[in-house]
Amino acid sequence: MLKYLIIQLDDSSTSFCHYPAGNCQARLMPLDVLLGAIRWAMTENLMVQFVYPAYELPAEWNEAIESVDHVKIKPSTAGSVVDADVVVFDKIEDIDHSMLSRDKSIVVRTSLVAFFQNHGLLAKVLPYVERVNVAFLDVESFSEENMEAYREALSRLADAVKREYLDNHPVQLNLLTDRMMLTEMNNCGAGDSTITLAPDGRFYVCPAFYAGGAGNRAVGDLVGGVNIPNQRLYLLRYAPICRICDAFQCHRCIWLNERTTLEVNTPSHQQCLMAHIERNASRSLLLSIREAGEFLPETEIKEIDYLDPFDIIKR
Repeated sequence: MLKYLIIQLDDSSTSFCHYPAGNCQARLMPLDVLLGAIRWAMTENLMVQFVYPAYELPAEWNEAIESVDHVKIKPSTAGSVVDADVVVFDKIEDIDHSMLSRDKSIVVRTSLVAFFQNHGLLAKVLPYVERVNVAFLDVESFSEENMEAYREALSRLADAVKREYLDNHPVQLNLLTDRMMLTEMNNCGAGDSTITLAPDGRFYVCPAFYAGGAGNRAVGDLVGGVNIPNQRLYLLRYAPICRICDAFQCHRCIWLNERTTLEVNTPSHQQCLMAHIERNASRSLLLSIREAGEFLPETEIKEIDYLDPFDIIKR
């Protein structure tokens, strides 16, 4: 069931996830399309997330946006991010502390190598924000050779998260804290709980399927509504491995799934490896915080002896 509508305001709107930004040429969503999208969202009782370009929108567009409850996702390069709910940085090194506050979340888009090199800078951000989402741009390049470096980086970040918890600041870091709080899968949701409306006035499973002007991936419009072919494949219950997995924080990115396995409901080996390394790091962090006397929900993360559920099948 749909719960969220992502409205990409411009072709040059920021990417806030794994996918690369699409067309860098600015093309603003027509005002009548924006108004129609807002009406549709209100009719369908959906929460709206607006994804902004770097430039300032015209007054009429801002007025329309303020007519509905929403979340603003803005790039750090926007003229002002004071009113942003989520600020997107394209590099860890680009994080500007003057843009941070404890009522804001940030998204940090990074390559794996840059993350391994600069996770210490990320740790220094944690005291100043409510939430940090790390989005890797090259998940498909992750290999067994990277596993120890990833474990080490997460361990150091876990120390920083623990310090915040003990200082009465329960900061959220998607790679570590999400699994501590979840009792069931909470994945990407594209094509299931979330749908995207692009500047061309058509629906897409997520912004990644619109990036680059791929209009042939449209799944409906404001007149005819949403019509996703084989929509059941986007549902967790039709993902036989994922539905019994307990790496609940795994993003299970639909776009990455299709890109790496050619199936929207089947994650790649790389996604599974990373998700289970994160899961195990979350388990260690949870136990460490509890040992220090900090209260946390009674979530239990059991010890496992695998990193990819498909390995169990091979046995």
